[in-house]
Amino acid sequence: MKKTKSVCAIVLAAGASTRMKTQKMLLPFNGKTIVETVVDNALKVAENVVVVLGSHKDEIAEKLAGRNISIVVNENYLLGMLSSVICGFQNLHKNVNAVLIFLGDQPQVPYQAAKMVIEEWKKSEKGIVIPTFSEKRGHPVLIETRFRNEIEKLDIEKGLRQLMEIRKNDILEVDCPFPEILRDIDTPEEYEKESKSY
Repeated sequence: MKKTKSVCAIVLAAGASTRMKTQKMLLPFNGKTIVETVVDNALKVAENVVVVLGSHKDEIAEKLAGRNISIVVNENYLLGMLSSVICGFQNLHKNVNAVLIFLGDQPQVPYQAAKMVIEEWKKSEKGIVIPTFSEKRGHPVLIETRFRNEIEKLDIEKGLRQLMEIRKNDILEVDCPFPEILRDIDTPEEYEKESKSY
């Protein structure tokens, strides 16, 4: 193994959940809330976990109390996901080599998917590692911190996929046996469907 370097997780939990019509991070899922489930999965694989909050920040922070995490607030969360990614990168611990980006609305993704991504990154020379299922890209995505300056300069509306285009030769795709990596929870119908799986 080439890399014995430190990995931090960023959990994106800042959105307003407009399609759900209620704050989805606070909805119950498998005995906890959605956001607790995602954060606890991140804690299983990363040395440090940064949770980016925005909408309903106080209620969500209260649910996460007692966990060994850093909570940061993205005041610009209405600008979209990339603004939260940038906020997370700006609040990393020092000496972090790579970041795993967890979507706050994917509680059903098993932590083993993140573990696979980290293990393959450690064996590779690539700076971006993306899990795939049936040749489709999902989350969590791993990005080395050396791309931080590039991420901060991306077009906020086009999002993180710009980095994947600019750095396509630096991407390793990891085939995962988990279809859940492709699914997030945006609507009441999706929530009901994913909740029934547990």
